[in-house]
Amino acid sequence: MPEQHSWGQLALHLHAHLPFVRHPEYSSFLEERWFFDAITDTYVPLLLRFEQLHNEGVPFRLSMTLSPTLLSMFVDPLLQDRFERHLQQQMELCDRELARTGSDPDYRPVVEMYSRRLSAVAYQYGRFGRNLAQAFSMLADWGHLELCTCSATHCFLPHQQLVPRAVERQLQAAVQTHEAILGRRPDGIWLPECAYYPGLEEQLLDVGLLYFFVDGHALQLGQPRSLRGVHSHVYLPNGVAAFGRDQESSKQVWSAKEGYPGDGLYRDFYRDIGFDLPLDYVAPYIHDGHTRILTGFKYHAITGETEHKQPYKPALAQARAAEHAAHFVWCREQQVAWLAGQLDRPPLIVAPYDAELFGHWWFEGPDFLYHVLRLSAESRSLTALAAKDYMLAYPRAQVVVPNPSSWGDGSYYRFWINAGNEWLVPHINAAGRRMAELDQQTAGGHNESGWRGRALQQARRELLLAQCSDWPFILSTGTSPEYAASRVTRHLADFWHLVQGLSSDEQPLRLDEICNRDHIFS
Repeated sequence: MPEQHSWGQLALHLHAHLPFVRHPEYSSFLEERWFFDAITDTYVPLLLRFEQLHNEGVPFRLSMTLSPTLLSMFVDPLLQDRFERHLQQQMELCDRELARTGSDPDYRPVVEMYSRRLSAVAYQYGRFGRNLAQAFSMLADWGHLELCTCSATHCFLPHQQLVPRAVERQLQAAVQTHEAILGRRPDGIWLPECAYYPGLEEQLLDVGLLYFFVDGHALQLGQPRSLRGVHSHVYLPNGVAAFGRDQESSKQVWSAKEGYPGDGLYRDFYRDIGFDLPLDYVAPYIHDGHTRILTGFKYHAITGETEHKQPYKPALAQARAAEHAAHFVWCREQQVAWLAGQLDRPPLIVAPYDAELFGHWWFEGPDFLYHVLRLSAESRSLTALAAKDYMLAYPRAQVVVPNPSSWGDGSYYRFWINAGNEWLVPHINAAGRRMAELDQQTAGGHNESGWRGRALQQARRELLLAQCSDWPFILSTGTSPEYAASRVTRHLADFWHLVQGLSSDEQPLRLDEICNRDHIFS
């Protein structure tokens, strides 16, 4: 744990998660690029910056979620092969871009930057045997990362509270997967979407989880109200701790308009050669050769609300990231200086973000984090640590039952249950109740063997995958609604196909096909 200073503590938390997308039935699948792009844009750049800090002797520390679905994709041989193929295509496109841009003073330096970046990704990926979970585990071994889990498939847990067995299965599979892949049991959990409901803490404790994160107003409206606001942890009656998100630090980083990522010098996410260049040129590098998509090769800065974007200047953008990091740390120093006079202990600033913001959505995000962690280590009034460190340093805290909440729009549940996605819930709950009945009948599957044992375990997997919160989220945003709806309906159809076979004592016709495709949580 870093040395504690007298004023305040900053608990950065990165929530790394992607839904399980794996389609062996196709030679390539568009949505698998979500995973490939995240490796290239976020996970490896973060690892490189963290290792740089370590090599420079900077005593940094933060916490990070690696969701069970993301961990499962990290270690999946099929996806590892496909990522290497994707990376090779990216490097081939980069070589073509180097030739095309020639000595262009605006675009050539950007392509050269991409070339160096792709080479670094290829090196790091091979260095860790294609398993990035090992890289994050290494940083945890060095003391820089406190690794947390999430529910097994990022299930929106309040939707399952009427089927307690479904919540239990989500948490059990999460802890087991974390331990199997990372070699350590998690102490903390990122509740998917920060979604809490009273009573959930009992099931967290049952699987050995000691703390979780909530949106700020969950503590501000708790029973009783948190006397320290979100600037200290609280305990629930059963001893599990909760940490509340600080809204001020969140907005500075999250907001595309008011926060740092909207600065005009930063790289524009949407301006991409996949749409700018002739189709016949980009065809070998886009899905099916004719569907235009983002390739990752972007040469323009945000500039402003205009169609005419200025060329992207990497050096200027990196300098701006350092300026923004200095401003962020200064703001936290001023914040804790003011709070220190109001509290009986050093105030805690809990600043959680989706990991994919850094690098994928905000290209310069990993540079920003590097400077924030470095400046925090140099600060005389602010210490960066993991939330658990604060709990251990200050074991006494107020007992509060948080208010039901999420970190979605309005801070409640409506983003995950509304007119566009509410049809999912009764179908998923019906499957959950049937699975609970089967568990009771078979004593958790211990009395089943042969094809019945395989079908029972695969039915559990299909239910877990149908419960993923990404699908109602996508239905709300409208980004890929057809795919999201098809995933839920497919998993539920496969679940009932397997259950029907179990009920009739006839081996399901598609058992091998389903097991091969949805190969997760072995």
